[in-house]
Amino acid sequence: MTDKVEVPGGKLHEMPDDIQQALNANPDMIANRNNLTPLARNEWICRVTIVKKAETREDHVRRLIEDVRDGEKRPCCRPGCPHRRESAKKWFKKLT
Repeated sequence: MTDKVEVPGGKLHEMPDDIQQALNANPDMIANRNNLTPLARNEWICRVTIVKKAETREDHVRRLIEDVRDGEKRPCCRPGCPHRRESAKKWFKKLT
């Protein structure tokens, strides 16, 4: 059984259980993740949670783990968190 390592959430978003479980299963990348700014952590959480399909969310969790392990600071090619940046909302037409 893998021990649970507490990692901080984002500026606006709390840490979802599925991301927490993925982080616990990949302790080799937690230091990189914890070195991100609160706003960067927020954007990663938002990128995972804003999708509607479960399989898309699983893919986003996988990409979060891989990209942060590789040193990425923010999700690539993304306008940012629409919950924080008003200008990013235009890219999320069905945001509810």
